[in-house]
Amino acid sequence: MKLRFNFFRLFLTYSMVCVCNLMAINTVQAAAPGLLVFGDSLSAAYGIPREQGWVALLQLQLQKQGLPHQVVNASISGETTSGGASRIQAALAQYQPKIVLIQLGANDGLRGLPLNEMQQNLSTMIQASQRSGTQVVLIGMKIPPNYGPRYTRDFAAIYTDLAQKFHLPLVPFLLQDVAGNPALIQADGLHPVASAQEHILQTVWQVLQPIVQKKADSSMRKVQ
Repeated sequence: MKLRFNFFRLFLTYSMVCVCNLMAINTVQAAAPGLLVFGDSLSAAYGIPREQGWVALLQLQLQKQGLPHQVVNASISGETTSGGASRIQAALAQYQPKIVLIQLGANDGLRGLPLNEMQQNLSTMIQASQRSGTQVVLIGMKIPPNYGPRYTRDFAAIYTDLAQKFHLPLVPFLLQDVAGNPALIQADGLHPVASAQEHILQTVWQVLQPIVQKKADSSMRKVQ
C-alpha cells in the first residue's frame, strides 16, 4: 500500500513538472511578437527554395540583430488584393501579429484589374489590421507600362496615397535595384532569382528595422 502511494506521489510530481515546463514554453512563445508577411509570389519565394526567399532571410536578420520577432509567411502565389482582403481577418485572428507587412497588388496590375477596387481592397486590409492593434507596413509595387502610362502611374500612386491616408511606413518599391536587371530575374521575366533576395530584404529592412526595434524595446519595458 505504501509502495503504491509513493508511486502515485512520484507520478503526480512528474506530471506537475511537465505541465509547468509546457506552460513556460507556451509563455515564451506567446511573448515573442509576431510579424506577418501577407503577400503574393514575390514573398512566397516562387521558383526558388522557400528558405532562400527574402522572408526567410528576414527571420535570420531578426535573429542576427537579437530581435525576438517570429516571422509568419502567409503569402500565396497568384494572390490578388481581393483574395487578400477576403482572408486578412482570419490571418490576424490566427497569428495575432504585432506587425503586418502587406505586399499585394502586383497581380492586380498584371491582370489590368480596376485600380479603384485594388485601392479599396488594400484599404480593407489596412483598416482590419489597424482595428486589431497591428502595425501595418505597406510595400509598394510598380508594373511595366503594358496598360499605358496613366494606368502605370495611377497604380504606383495607390501605395503613396494609402500610406499618407493611414499614416503608414511605406517601402516604395519592393524590387528596387532588382527589376530591370536580367541577372536578378528568372526566365519568366517576373520573379527574382535567389541571389536577388538579399537585395529585396535590405530594401524592406531599411523601413522595417526601426519599427521592430521600437516594438522590441517596448516589449522589454513591459517585462521589466
